[in-house]
Amino acid sequence: MTPSFTARLWRCCVLLGVLLFAAPTWAADILLTAEEDGPGVQTFVQALAQQRSEDSVKFTPLKDLPSPAHLPASTRLILLDLPSLDWRLQDTQGPPTLVLRISRLQARQRLGDSVPPKISLLWSDPPLDRQLRLISGILPQARRIGVLYGIDSEFLLRELRQYAAPMGLEIVPQLWDNINDSRPLQSLFKNSDVLLGLDDPQLYNPKTAKNLLLSSYARQLPLVGPNAGFVKAGSLASTYSDQADWLNVLDRLLDHAPANWPRSLYPERFKVVGNPQVARSLGIEQVDETNVAARLAEGEKRP
Repeated sequence: MTPSFTARLWRCCVLLGVLLFAAPTWAADILLTAEEDGPGVQTFVQALAQQRSEDSVKFTPLKDLPSPAHLPASTRLILLDLPSLDWRLQDTQGPPTLVLRISRLQARQRLGDSVPPKISLLWSDPPLDRQLRLISGILPQARRIGVLYGIDSEFLLRELRQYAAPMGLEIVPQLWDNINDSRPLQSLFKNSDVLLGLDDPQLYNPKTAKNLLLSSYARQLPLVGPNAGFVKAGSLASTYSDQADWLNVLDRLLDHAPANWPRSLYPERFKVVGNPQVARSLGIEQVDETNVAARLAEGEKRP
């Protein structure tokens, strides 16, 4: 070989090596699905596609998908609603699956106490320990935490007590199995310093909101939770995770092999929302959302 040919060959090898090292080692096929499409779904899918620009990210309506077992095993499946979870559960076979924004209660109703293989649940309801620490942060004098529960949400009480004990808090539970009967509410309010709402739609919904909130104001008893939506309706405050927080946790999970995905988890990032009008009506200092969220996050980073 001539010196010039050898030099050209060397340059080509170097260029090929640079291209190989610059290219991603793999690209994932990410499939999102839900029963219904809409602007909110499309906004989320587009944001994930921008965030995972080296992957193939697409949305397909549930009605257009085959059974889970007929999807490629290499697909990373993201479910955006409960009907898509019901569809996924029809097959024990199928690709690794992330179930986005499902509550503890919804999961228990469908799965019982165990999560099937290849399925990871990303919880939508605020972590109970975080909600208790929120109460301690904004209402340090509160010690008796009133908790309404129903048949479906009773299983959360044990976990609540485990978190409350080290904080010096007492959980005061009250079964509310008939939302048309206000006596359990009145009994609970007499024995509590604050009410913590569980994300149980049988108890906290548009039909019960008026009774709950008016009773809370009448007793000057703050309601914390059960979610950001209820804060807008009239509760004092709650922690929550928004779209940016969900995209962050998805990005981290999708960087890892599905075999390393946890069976369930909460988004690490979160925010605090407060209702200034409610705080004023209850004679409570307005919640400093940014500062309180930062203090809660710092507490979670400590061992």
